[in-house]
Amino acid sequence: MFEKTGIKVDVDDPIFALVALNEAVLEEAVERHLARLDGARAPAAAPATGPAYVPPPGARPIPTSHEPFSRRELRLLAAAAGVAVLTAALVLIGQAIFSKPAGIPPAKLERALQTLDAKSRAAVEAELAKP
Repeated sequence: MFEKTGIKVDVDDPIFALVALNEAVLEEAVERHLARLDGARAPAAAPATGPAYVPPPGARPIPTSHEPFSRRELRLLAAAAGVAVLTAALVLIGQAIFSKPAGIPPAKLERALQTLDAKSRAAVEAELAKP
């Protein structure tokens, strides 16, 4: 543990007592819950060795099967899909309206080429001619 944390813990350290106490409490709680689960799972015809699970008054049964989506969830899903499609369309329309065309306008390119010396102009024109 020292290699990972850099903290030395002695066997007499109170942290070990705390961990042991935690394990004991956890073990007792797990045993209690397992006993209750076994009591709830036991068939009605079989004699129970301990008290059977009795649901508290007013408890609702837990549904074991249901529809994959409720009507409300389907409406919310459709609304979310509609908003997503409208948002995507709005972004694409805005991009089409406000974006500049790619590349340099031919007139500006011609003026820039005229400022170059003959050797550089020939090299640039050769590169531009390549596909």
